[in-house]
Amino acid sequence: MDYLVLALILLGVLVLGTAGLVVPRLRRRPAPPEQVRAPEQPQPPTTAVEERPTEVVVPPVDVAPTAEPTAPPAEQAAPPVEQAAPPVEVVVPTEVEVPQRPVLEKPEPTAGRLVRLRARLSRSQNVFGKGLLGLLSRDRLDEDVWEEIEDSLITADVGIDATREIVDRLRDRTRVLGTRTAAELRTLLATELVTALDPELDRSLRTAPKDGAPAVALVVGVNGAGKTTTCGKIARVLVADGRSVVLGAADTFRAAAADQLATWAGRVGAEVVRGPEAADPASVAFDAVRRGIDLGVDTVLIDTAGRLQNKIGLMDELGKVKRVVEKHGPVDETLLVLDATTGQNGLEQARVFTEVVDVTGVVLTKLDGTAKGGIVIAVQRKLGIPVKLVGLGEGPDDLAPFDPAQFVDALLGTEPLGSDA
Repeated sequence: MDYLVLALILLGVLVLGTAGLVVPRLRRRPAPPEQVRAPEQPQPPTTAVEERPTEVVVPPVDVAPTAEPTAPPAEQAAPPVEQAAPPVEVVVPTEVEVPQRPVLEKPEPTAGRLVRLRARLSRSQNVFGKGLLGLLSRDRLDEDVWEEIEDSLITADVGIDATREIVDRLRDRTRVLGTRTAAELRTLLATELVTALDPELDRSLRTAPKDGAPAVALVVGVNGAGKTTTCGKIARVLVADGRSVVLGAADTFRAAAADQLATWAGRVGAEVVRGPEAADPASVAFDAVRRGIDLGVDTVLIDTAGRLQNKIGLMDELGKVKRVVEKHGPVDETLLVLDATTGQNGLEQARVFTEVVDVTGVVLTKLDGTAKGGIVIAVQRKLGIPVKLVGLGEGPDDLAPFDPAQFVDALLGTEPLGSDA
């Protein structure tokens, strides 16, 4: 029995001893991965690996390498946020500086404008210069030639009565004087055309203040004649001649008319009096004159709504505008804007407007786009109304005071034609 117990004890000791040898070897197998990380450790223990292998598996050193690479990106991400702020600060001042006061323009002087714009009459020059001078320069001026001359003048809208008078005078003078050279023919034709334009008519614009009150100019015309644009150009003519101006936007039926007039006025520093859309035009015109009196300006320029001359109600309304304005004093100028390309139709327009508002002068626009420059003669001969301003282009300073001699000189061209006669 004692031997049996002793054998069991020895067997237990052997089992425990064997287990003691096997277990450390099994625990020692994770050591190779830890030995790979060992170079990162400042003091890699070689002996401790066998005694306490589990303490090496999760060292705090393993957290440090992963924590250290994440810190620099956080520090590098900060600068882009700080760099994004300056562009926002730059945008704000630029938005504030966008609305700037427009720079006032200095209109071109009116003296000599017609001479500078003479090239714009090229289409009419073909009729008067090349056409008429070429006919007059022929070796023999028979009835057929004189009929051609008449046709040329009528085609240019000179008018039948004015054409016959011009041709009769030309025939008499060429027969009596025996004029044959190109230079003499040009001078002869120029004299007759200037005479037909009646150079004695008063073409000055009455825009000077009187008795402490501003002069009042009313601008009228049919639809599509370019009246509001012309009104803005007239304001530039007055400013160029040293006048201070207030504009009245009495065209209350066309929504863009007041804005268009305000744009023109803003370029020269003039003030615009306007009312709500569809307001009474006479009321706006009255307020404009009163504002001009308060400011002490030289001229009040009133733009009225375009209207057809055969619309009785609209023409009566135009008469009302004039009567209301005259409560401040008489209207000094009533300027009728005519489109030169309408030809003889402009004569009927002028006649009706004259009966309603007593037109004192004509502004003839778009002369640069037509060969019918003779309409200037027809308007004056038919109605006795002087042409005071002519439009020769779309530029802001392409409106010129009308001078008969300069106009005829431009029509006939720089040099006499037909010198081969």
